[in-house]
Amino acid sequence: MKCITFNGAGGPEVITVSERAMPEMTDDGILIEVVAAGINGPDVMQRQGLYAPPPGVTDIPGLEVSGIVKQVGKQVTKFKAGDEVCALVQGGGYAEYVVAHQDNVLFIPEGLTLIEGGILLETFMTVWSHLFQHAKFRPNSSILIHGGTSGIGTTATMLTRAFGATQIFTTVSSKEHQEASLKIGADVAINYNEDDFVEVVKKHTDGKGVDFVLDIIAGDYIQRNYEVAAMNGTILQIGVLKGLADKVNIFPMLAKRLTHTGATLRSQSAEAKAEVMAALQEKVWPLISKGQLKPLLYKTFDLEEARQAHELLQKGEHVGKLALIVKNKI
Repeated sequence: MKCITFNGAGGPEVITVSERAMPEMTDDGILIEVVAAGINGPDVMQRQGLYAPPPGVTDIPGLEVSGIVKQVGKQVTKFKAGDEVCALVQGGGYAEYVVAHQDNVLFIPEGLTLIEGGILLETFMTVWSHLFQHAKFRPNSSILIHGGTSGIGTTATMLTRAFGATQIFTTVSSKEHQEASLKIGADVAINYNEDDFVEVVKKHTDGKGVDFVLDIIAGDYIQRNYEVAAMNGTILQIGVLKGLADKVNIFPMLAKRLTHTGATLRSQSAEAKAEVMAALQEKVWPLISKGQLKPLLYKTFDLEEARQAHELLQKGEHVGKLALIVKNKI
């Protein structure tokens, strides 16, 4: 099969179109002929050599797909060949075929296309499991979402709006992204190239700050997150785009009784991911079927154009998600 691999660690130039053997079937596995694969931040980190696949997992990148079921394992009863599905995988999504654990495969939610199904699970599961389940985001809370026009940022904005946020702040990089973020559901979109997000948030909250901070940036944002958080606030770390912080004064965390927590999705068990999927089906899928929510598709690329897709993702000019399309399956 055709797939994408990385010729070492580095920039988009290490992305290579390769030929690999078909993935091996398992008794609890589902062989999916891939239609679309979502492109996510962890794929970039893997390419850079910063986020290795778990032991025993393929080095082919890609954590979410949609496609057509071609074969099911002996233990699989819910799905059959020909079904249109989306799936979360630990790797291998940038390929013509992938095997997913049966517990991490879902039928395409009503109201979504197959391509939209391919960009659904990674960000929706990340935000739901980390922000709503782990960090316990609750209605009538305020939140600051860094990277407001990223896949995570747009998903978090939509979900917190749908589930009762009182004030949603986002950080973005341009006037165009400010307008896009406001349209998606933010109350205040802050251009970090022009304004200090701590000052803006404090101004709009009468100096209180926000109850939650969702951060994919890290670096010097960590110290400023402590400053922008309200008393008893929660800072959720799910990314480190700017790397580690050189120095952090933790006194504000102590004085404000803050919780700074973090989480990743990829290394969790299939059973843990299935629990998140069940919660999404109960809480979020009805909103999707009513047309109130859906993943935000910015642009598609052919599988062979993975390098161009990564280049665009790193520029940060997109709003929402990018998808790789396995062209001859559409």
